Amino acid sequence: MNGENQFVIDNRIVTVYPSAAANRPVVYLNTFAADDGGVYQKLRDSGCPDFTLVVVGKLEWDHDMAPWAIPPISKNDTPCTGGADAYLKLLLNEIMPQAERSVQGVPLWRGLAGYSLAGLFALYAPYQTDRFGRVASMSGSLWFPGFKEYVFSHEMKRRPERLYMSLGDRECRTRNPYLKTVQEHTEAIHAFYAGQGIDTVLQFNPGNHYKDAVERTAAGIAWLLAG
Repeated sequence: MNGENQFVIDNRIVTVYPSAAANRPVVYLNTFAADDGGVYQKLRDSGCPDFTLVVVGKLEWDHDMAPWAIPPISKNDTPCTGGADAYLKLLLNEIMPQAERSVQGVPLWRGLAGYSLAGLFALYAPYQTDRFGRVASMSGSLWFPGFKEYVFSHEMKRRPERLYMSLGDRECRTRNPYLKTVQEHTEAIHAFYAGQGIDTVLQFNPGNHYKDAVERTAAGIAWLLAG
């Protein structure tokens, strides 16, 4: 089965890039904008194993990807309003069933991936559901107040078989008191997962938060597929 297809659920735009063969992995990628195909094309060009990519875009970013509400972290920022649980319910109960009608056979495994706040969501979701066997958090917003403590004090519903984390090596170089903690928190969370025996890696990339987002995202998904 070839050829992408697209549908809309509750104003979120879902693009499915189906695998060529049956019973292949399915990776769900949450994104800020509508999908432009860049991550999928990058993965295909790299010769990665056959899989289905489901991209969910046009999210209510500061709501859908935030595990709980926090006030603005800077003068011109907007608050995060803590809608991750509601969005996860939508993803599990409506988006995934419709997306997987495009999939041949049954998924070999399901992965969850995301960049920035969606990287935070990718790590939060396994504490609420056992549906995802592999997770990739690229430049995840792990500065998010209370998240590190949440990870240290809660049990996942299912420990990932593979867990990828990455961060730009300049992301912590900021005066913002929240954002400047991102490397410290990311390293601490990664060490915590490694200590639990999870097959995990932390990759540092050159540049700040906004550099090479497509390439960093593709690299994380490729690592999930390689094992």
